[in-house]
Amino acid sequence: MATKKNQILVPDHVYVPKHEIMSKKEAEEVLKKYNCKPTELPLIFVNDPAILGLGVKPGDMIKITRKSPTAGQSLYFRYVVEI
Repeated sequence: MATKKNQILVPDHVYVPKHEIMSKKEAEEVLKKYNCKPTELPLIFVNDPAILGLGVKPGDMIKITRKSPTAGQSLYFRYVVEI
């Protein structure tokens, strides 16, 4: 992606946790573990600045890894939708 001088992309910012596209198998395991459907997860828009450059498409699931002072790290899941 082209950037202006001294411009930081949102996904590269220090305060943005790690976002990754989950494989179909990983997504199925998470849905089975939590006994839910993808649309019952919190949603994230396909054009969300935090996932720019990942190549996501509607229907993908995103795993967000956040640092936690008590747990070390915590995982969050989002279902990608169009606006």
